[in-house]
Amino acid sequence: MGYITTTDGTAIFYKDWGPRDAQPIVFHHGWPLSADDWDNQMMFFLAQGYRVIAHDRRGHGRSGQSDGGHEMDTYAADVAALVAELDLKKAIHMGQSTGGGEVARYVARAEPGRVAKAVLIDAVPPVMVKKESNPGGTPIEAFDGYRAGLAANRAQLYLDIPSGPFYGFNRPGAKVSEGLIRNWWRQGMMGSIKAQYECIKAFSETDFTEDLEAIEVPVLVIHSEDDQIVPYADAGPLSAKLLRNGTLRTYKDLPHGLCQTHPEIVNADLLAFVRGEPLADDVVVRPAIPLNA
Repeated sequence: MGYITTTDGTAIFYKDWGPRDAQPIVFHHGWPLSADDWDNQMMFFLAQGYRVIAHDRRGHGRSGQSDGGHEMDTYAADVAALVAELDLKKAIHMGQSTGGGEVARYVARAEPGRVAKAVLIDAVPPVMVKKESNPGGTPIEAFDGYRAGLAANRAQLYLDIPSGPFYGFNRPGAKVSEGLIRNWWRQGMMGSIKAQYECIKAFSETDFTEDLEAIEVPVLVIHSEDDQIVPYADAGPLSAKLLRNGTLRTYKDLPHGLCQTHPEIVNADLLAFVRGEPLADDVVVRPAIPLNA
């Protein structure tokens, strides 16, 4: 574990575990969390012999609470600085939610040889907010609601989100994990409220269309039809179609936080993709459109 310092003086916290000569996997977390959200996947891939790396986005977790830079260009530049500092080559970048947007922006601009593959999990690309060019998007009022709740009572908002839609604990018959709820709250409260407030605009209004079209490496797009945070129809399938070498993996009824609630399903697909193996058939998984469509 350590820190790098970016060109504007912001300290970026990161974890770096495993053999230095093993293929690196870099994990990018969602809003408003931290590298800790990838605990399960990091331990899983560490046990498989990979080098695993995860950082706290600026203003989140243990990274510096900078006054500015809370937008995708700077997020991607921070990743590039970390990759350069660790001299990562042929890395696989995996991002969930906001982290998926960060992955798309970084990978599209990465130096040759730095990236081998990428994974977008219930990610925000191509663009979340509803507008004339994106009529199926989420109305801006929803994001205004997040901003209002954050400014008024962040501690309560950060209980309400994981207790309800994030992990699908509001669904009938859901098995609620108090530990997941508290861990989500803990991670959120570690960060800067200003950074998290400004990040809402970054994840909801950034258009990643050109980034997706520019990516040449293989990309696995994982999304669940029951995602209550990043609606499926306006995200996963559209991203897969924009990618030159994209594969869509659709889950039917898993929540947005599926990496934490159903790691046994997600990790198996991630490992197969990393190894270049076919994704196994599973009754829980149902492709909504043909792969590579």
